Amino acid sequence: MYLDLTETSITEAVQRTFDGAEDERFKELFVGLVRHLHDFTREVRLTGDEWFTALDFLRRVGDITSPTRQEFVLLSDILGLSVLVDLINHEDGPSVTDSTLLGPFYVEGRPTAANGSDISGEVEGTPLFVNGRVLDTEGNPVAGARVDTWHSDGNGFYDVQMQEKLHHHLAMRALLIADDEGRFWYRSVAPRYYPVPTDGPCGEILRAANRSPMRPEHLHFWLHADGFEPLITMLVRSDDPYLECDAVFGVKRSLVVDFVHHEAGESAPDGTRMDEPFQTVEWTFVLARKES
Repeated sequence: MYLDLTETSITEAVQRTFDGAEDERFKELFVGLVRHLHDFTREVRLTGDEWFTALDFLRRVGDITSPTRQEFVLLSDILGLSVLVDLINHEDGPSVTDSTLLGPFYVEGRPTAANGSDISGEVEGTPLFVNGRVLDTEGNPVAGARVDTWHSDGNGFYDVQMQEKLHHHLAMRALLIADDEGRFWYRSVAPRYYPVPTDGPCGEILRAANRSPMRPEHLHFWLHADGFEPLITMLVRSDDPYLECDAVFGVKRSLVVDFVHHEAGESAPDGTRMDEPFQTVEWTFVLARKES
């Protein structure tokens, strides 16, 4: 069966090794993967040196990956795979908030915060007040919805990128619980556009392609509620200079929102009289019910 294989016959031979798989989806995935990998290799006439380079690249992606540095996620992001998977699996229609990619900076074990809390972790920056609401497709509040949120600071850095400065504490991220009206609100600092990490293997791809590494200013959200499909999404600043050239293809028009500027002396949404300029964001998130 495996003797005297040729450039073309080897593909079928490898695919047949999955015939005994009991899980049909497993079989479908790997048979298709082998087909496309082999077709790609034949199409581009992959050389031995290029193959070794690719394997070494994947090794280095693994070496730099850590609980706070997800280089494999970034690789999927810059190749558009993350957004493609999202587009395939989320076709809920205009009545539900659009989803988008998770990104490489989500962290397990984030702190829980009460509504109205300052989640900035005392990071310096322009004060930002976020007021959100979680509804179902009929306009009813989703009480008790769990809302993860995280974002960069005013210089474009996430807490996991400056752990020494923060004395190994997390900042600008929290888990909040929507109230009986589906509302949640918090204070933080306004984020900033930033480059995706370019000091690792993924940066080599971007430089070789002469691609911009920049992501527009945004806030991440991951919403969960009993009886509803989870939603991973983000809100993107409407006047950001990188709005139309996101390095990871994650911007959707429906998720573009105004970060409203307010002058010093005005009152914040929580009633605080502000002695410095600040920004506000308001948004309603709509969740889809799980199919029974």
